[in-house]
Amino acid sequence: MSIPKVKNTPWLAFSIDRSSKKPVFEQICEALRHSIVSGSLAEGATLPPTRVLATELGVSRSTTVTAYEQLVAEGYLQSRRGSGFQVCAVGEADLAVEPEAGGLQQDEELVKPPLPFEAGQPDMRLFPHRQWAKAVARVCRVSPQSMLMGGPAAGNFELRKAVAAHVAEWRGIEASPHQIIITAGSTDALDLCLRVLTQRGDGIGLEDPGYGPLRHFARFHGLEPSFLEIDEQGARLPEADVELRTVILTPSHQFPLGGAMSPSRRQEFISWARAAGAWVIEDDYDSEFRYAGRPIPAMAGFDRLHRVIYAGSFSKIFSNSLRLGYVIVPEPLLEQFRAVMARSGLRASYMPQQALAEFMHSGEFYRHLRRVRRTYGERRKFLLDRLTRDFSGAGWFRDHQAGMQTVLHLHSSLSDKDIARRAAALGVAVQPLSNASAGGGHNGLVLGYCAFSEEEMAPALDILQRCLEEAASAAGS
Repeated sequence: MSIPKVKNTPWLAFSIDRSSKKPVFEQICEALRHSIVSGSLAEGATLPPTRVLATELGVSRSTTVTAYEQLVAEGYLQSRRGSGFQVCAVGEADLAVEPEAGGLQQDEELVKPPLPFEAGQPDMRLFPHRQWAKAVARVCRVSPQSMLMGGPAAGNFELRKAVAAHVAEWRGIEASPHQIIITAGSTDALDLCLRVLTQRGDGIGLEDPGYGPLRHFARFHGLEPSFLEIDEQGARLPEADVELRTVILTPSHQFPLGGAMSPSRRQEFISWARAAGAWVIEDDYDSEFRYAGRPIPAMAGFDRLHRVIYAGSFSKIFSNSLRLGYVIVPEPLLEQFRAVMARSGLRASYMPQQALAEFMHSGEFYRHLRRVRRTYGERRKFLLDRLTRDFSGAGWFRDHQAGMQTVLHLHSSLSDKDIARRAAALGVAVQPLSNASAGGGHNGLVLGYCAFSEEEMAPALDILQRCLEEAASAAGS
């Protein structure tokens, strides 16, 4: 069904692709956005009423309302009482592609969905588009300057207040908004911490196995990694003869093995940091995703922010495209952090910060969090049930009732890298556990499950099972 022509305005026709995974309102947004930027819809043109457009496209009126509100929030449209929605003036822009008429399929191909079982991927199909658009539109009406004029280097104060309330409720951290710095995601948060706390040549403690890119990141800063093996209680303390200024830990949910650091081990790390004059950076990347009981209190709350710096992110909970994270800084370090930020400048965009604060204050953020926890929990159960039923001959796993991925530990006769290569050739993206280890000795497959429905995981598991059977046969021949 094509969109109706706007009076006295040429229009690029397009069709709704019912088979697409992209929400219908997003398809409408993309087509309208392209028409506006390309000039096919001129400044001042009045769009059809939402009810008329919905009838023409065969969709619900709420879908067209959501699309229009999103474009208002982005500055492409303006809403005037009694006049409907009109096209705003936009500057010249280069489009990534020039789609043909009816070319939404072409745009679809530009955004590649994650392959099963890519780890750490949220399901952006669950993103609360309409509620988010309302929050953005509300800020545009009430306080547009907060999105465009910037503010304190530490970030929007309302968002810092919302973060302080969030970590107090969910993570057991009592912190003032003045101790919170908004960053451009978790990598920017860690980068800021290392620029403040370390100098080239310093030693740094990293978990092994751990997040692979972190090893390269530390070396980029000129640091010498010292690897902390993981045992039943979590990361082991540094050796007595190793001098470290900083360690980076994932105590609430270790990546990639899962599991939480024991209270006694947390206390040992805090005591070590005090005695050594060192700092612990707590990378709390996905701790909200616990599927039994409440999230485990953060190590920073355990320590009361004396020797622990807390780094959090919104990318796993809310959106991986906002690129917003935060650091909670102990009071004695605040001036050092502010000095480094003054020299290097602000990296986090101010544009979405007030809207995110509004989204959190309104309760929509927590409704979304409860929804995705429920959905991810169901997907986790499906995956673990299949692993129990069909994969016990290949290896074993531990159910930590948390996180966004699980590890299938393989028997020694199988090679995780070999299995990963076989699966990748068939469109299944499992990560070899050995790639996450600097010291070796780990052999398994990291399986992310949050971004994939049961219908998407089922055939991928069939492929993985076949790869394991073929590898076992090859090893035995």
